[in-house]
Amino acid sequence: MDLDTTRPADRRLSVVYRVGAGLTGLVLVGFGIAGLLTRLPLFDTQGEVIAGLSTNGALSFLSIAIGSLLLGAAVLGGSFASTVCTVVGVGFVVSGLVNLYLMSAGPNILAFSMPNVIFSFVVGIMVMTFGMYGRVGSHLPVDNPYRRRREERRERRRRERGAIGATG
Repeated sequence: MDLDTTRPADRRLSVVYRVGAGLTGLVLVGFGIAGLLTRLPLFDTQGEVIAGLSTNGALSFLSIAIGSLLLGAAVLGGSFASTVCTVVGVGFVVSGLVNLYLMSAGPNILAFSMPNVIFSFVVGIMVMTFGMYGRVGSHLPVDNPYRRRREERRERRRRERGAIGATG
């Protein structure tokens, strides 16, 4: 069996990254546009409920920006989409934690409520899973491009250590 070198090695994984980033990006952009169409105040701490989530103008703009980033990653695909999904997923989880604290102790400038926090956790874990799919794990298949890169780096380090040990 010959490898097809004209196509990217991670093309099958790229489909997962693209679909995950694209669908999540569409949902976020849709939520943001719905918030902007209701002409919400920018930093209203109470917010209005749209699709079961509390929002204000700032959260609507932020949703459109993050959704656009995910849509751009879906268009580009590959390792870039994987990395963007992973970083955005971590950002959503951190945002959920920070806004959970700010709901009771500080300025709730994004008008978060408990459903928003739960949404942030669920979307964050989901997007992180899309981003890390086929990239992390102890039993990656032999033809996985990320496993091959790790093995190449490991072999290169081993050779460098052997060369240093032989000269020293």
